[in-house]
Amino acid sequence: MMVLAVTLHNIPEGMAVGVTLAAALNSKSGITVAAATALSVGIAIQNFPEGAIISMPLKSEGASKAKAFLLGTLSGAVEPVFGLITVLLTSAILTALPYLLSFAAGAMIYVVVEELIPDSQMGKHSNIATVGLAIGFITMMILDVYFG
Repeated sequence: MMVLAVTLHNIPEGMAVGVTLAAALNSKSGITVAAATALSVGIAIQNFPEGAIISMPLKSEGASKAKAFLLGTLSGAVEPVFGLITVLLTSAILTALPYLLSFAAGAMIYVVVEELIPDSQMGKHSNIATVGLAIGFITMMILDVYFG
Protein backbone atom coordinates (compact mmCIF):
# COMPACT_ATOMS: atom_id res chain seq x y z
CA MET A 1 0.00 0.00 0.00
CA MET A 2 2.83 2.38 0.87
CA VAL A 3 4.60 1.65 -2.42
CA LEU A 4 1.42 2.47 -4.33
CA ALA A 5 0.74 5.64 -2.32
CA VAL A 6 4.24 7.08 -2.82
CA THR A 7 4.27 6.05 -6.48
CA LEU A 8 0.96 7.84 -7.07
CA HIS A 9 2.30 10.83 -5.15
CA ASN A 10 5.33 10.96 -7.47
CA ILE A 11 3.21 11.32 -10.62
CA PRO A 12 2.26 14.99 -9.96
CA GLU A 13 5.86 15.69 -8.96
CA GLY A 14 7.02 14.45 -12.36
CA MET A 15 4.28 16.53 -13.96
CA ALA A 16 5.46 19.62 -12.06
CA VAL A 17 9.00 19.18 -13.36
CA GLY A 18 7.75 18.44 -16.88
CA VAL A 19 5.43 21.44 -17.00
CA THR A 20 8.11 23.75 -15.64
CA LEU A 21 10.67 22.45 -18.13
CA ALA A 22 8.18 22.87 -20.99
CA ALA A 23 7.50 26.41 -19.83
CA ALA A 24 11.24 27.14 -19.67
CA LEU A 25 11.63 25.87 -23.24
CA ASN A 26 8.94 28.33 -24.34
CA SER A 27 10.53 31.76 -24.48
CA LYS A 28 7.18 33.51 -23.93
CA SER A 29 6.42 31.89 -20.58
CA GLY A 30 8.84 33.89 -18.43
CA ILE A 31 10.02 30.74 -16.64
CA THR A 32 13.78 30.25 -16.86
CA VAL A 33 15.79 27.06 -17.20
CA ALA A 34 17.32 27.99 -13.83
CA ALA A 35 13.85 27.94 -12.23
CA ALA A 36 13.12 24.56 -13.79
CA THR A 37 16.47 23.33 -12.50
CA ALA A 38 15.74 24.62 -8.99
CA LEU A 39 12.43 22.77 -8.93
CA SER A 40 14.05 19.60 -10.26
CA VAL A 41 16.84 19.72 -7.67
CA GLY A 42 14.38 20.39 -4.84
CA ILE A 43 12.18 17.48 -5.83
CA ALA A 44 15.22 15.23 -6.29
CA ILE A 45 16.46 16.08 -2.79
CA GLN A 46 13.15 15.21 -1.17
CA ASN A 47 12.95 11.94 -3.09
CA PHE A 48 15.71 10.40 -0.96
CA PRO A 49 13.58 10.27 2.21
CA GLU A 50 10.62 9.07 0.14
CA GLY A 51 12.70 6.12 -1.07
CA ALA A 52 13.62 5.40 2.54
CA ILE A 53 9.94 5.56 3.52
CA ILE A 54 9.36 2.72 1.08
CA SER A 55 12.51 0.69 1.70
CA MET A 56 12.76 0.65 5.48
CA PRO A 57 9.31 -0.82 6.26
CA LEU A 58 9.74 -3.41 3.49
CA LYS A 59 13.08 -4.47 4.96
CA SER A 60 11.64 -4.67 8.47
CA GLU A 61 8.79 -6.84 7.15
CA GLY A 62 11.27 -9.37 5.81
CA ALA A 63 12.03 -8.23 2.26
CA SER A 64 15.63 -8.51 1.15
CA LYS A 65 17.78 -5.39 1.04
CA ALA A 66 17.89 -5.58 -2.75
CA LYS A 67 14.10 -5.90 -3.11
CA ALA A 68 13.42 -3.09 -0.62
CA PHE A 69 15.91 -0.82 -2.39
CA LEU A 70 14.53 -1.71 -5.82
CA LEU A 71 10.92 -0.99 -4.84
CA GLY A 72 11.95 2.29 -3.20
CA THR A 73 13.80 3.28 -6.36
CA LEU A 74 11.00 2.18 -8.70
CA SER A 75 8.45 4.24 -6.77
CA GLY A 76 10.37 7.32 -7.88
CA ALA A 77 10.96 6.11 -11.44
CA VAL A 78 7.52 7.34 -12.46
CA GLU A 79 8.67 10.95 -12.06
CA PRO A 80 10.94 11.21 -15.12
CA VAL A 81 8.43 9.19 -17.16
CA PHE A 82 5.55 11.52 -16.33
CA GLY A 83 7.87 14.51 -16.66
CA LEU A 84 8.69 13.50 -20.23
CA ILE A 85 5.06 12.76 -21.05
CA THR A 86 4.07 16.15 -19.67
CA VAL A 87 6.77 17.95 -21.69
CA LEU A 88 5.51 16.25 -24.84
CA LEU A 89 1.88 17.05 -24.07
CA THR A 90 2.45 20.65 -23.04
CA SER A 91 4.20 21.44 -26.28
CA ALA A 92 0.99 20.41 -28.03
CA ILE A 93 -1.33 22.29 -25.64
CA LEU A 94 0.70 25.34 -24.67
CA THR A 95 -2.36 27.38 -23.68
CA ALA A 96 -3.11 24.90 -20.88
CA LEU A 97 0.33 25.43 -19.32
CA PRO A 98 -0.80 27.69 -16.44
CA TYR A 99 -3.56 25.23 -15.54
CA LEU A 100 -1.18 22.27 -15.59
CA LEU A 101 1.29 24.15 -13.40
CA SER A 102 -1.50 25.03 -10.99
CA PHE A 103 -2.70 21.42 -10.86
CA ALA A 104 0.79 20.06 -10.21
CA ALA A 105 1.49 22.65 -7.51
CA GLY A 106 -1.89 22.09 -5.88
CA ALA A 107 -1.41 18.32 -5.84
CA MET A 108 1.96 18.67 -4.15
CA ILE A 109 0.68 21.18 -1.59
CA TYR A 110 -2.29 18.91 -0.83
CA VAL A 111 -0.07 15.90 -0.17
CA VAL A 112 2.25 17.89 2.10
CA VAL A 113 -0.52 19.56 4.11
CA GLU A 114 -2.90 16.61 4.27
CA GLU A 115 -0.47 13.71 4.71
CA LEU A 116 3.12 14.57 5.47
CA ILE A 117 2.91 17.37 8.03
CA PRO A 118 0.27 15.70 10.26
CA ASP A 119 2.09 12.36 10.14
CA SER A 120 5.39 14.03 11.02
CA GLN A 121 3.90 15.40 14.25
CA MET A 122 2.93 11.99 15.65
CA GLY A 123 5.19 10.19 18.07
CA LYS A 124 8.05 11.23 20.25
CA HIS A 125 10.30 12.59 17.46
CA SER A 126 8.01 15.39 16.27
CA ASN A 127 10.66 18.02 17.08
CA ILE A 128 13.08 16.40 14.63
CA ALA A 129 10.34 16.40 11.98
CA THR A 130 9.69 20.10 12.57
CA VAL A 131 13.40 20.94 12.28
CA GLY A 132 13.58 18.81 9.11
CA LEU A 133 10.63 20.70 7.63
CA ALA A 134 12.31 24.02 8.43
CA ILE A 135 15.63 22.89 6.91
CA GLY A 136 13.81 21.67 3.79
CA PHE A 137 11.95 24.96 3.46
CA ILE A 138 15.15 26.96 3.87
CA THR A 139 16.91 24.78 1.30
CA MET A 140 14.14 25.37 -1.24
CA MET A 141 14.22 29.12 -0.60
CA ILE A 142 18.00 29.17 -1.13
CA LEU A 143 17.60 27.23 -4.38
CA ASP A 144 14.83 29.58 -5.48
CA VAL A 145 16.92 32.69 -4.80
CA TYR A 146 20.09 31.19 -6.27
CA PHE A 147 18.51 29.89 -9.48
CA GLY A 148 16.05 32.77 -9.85
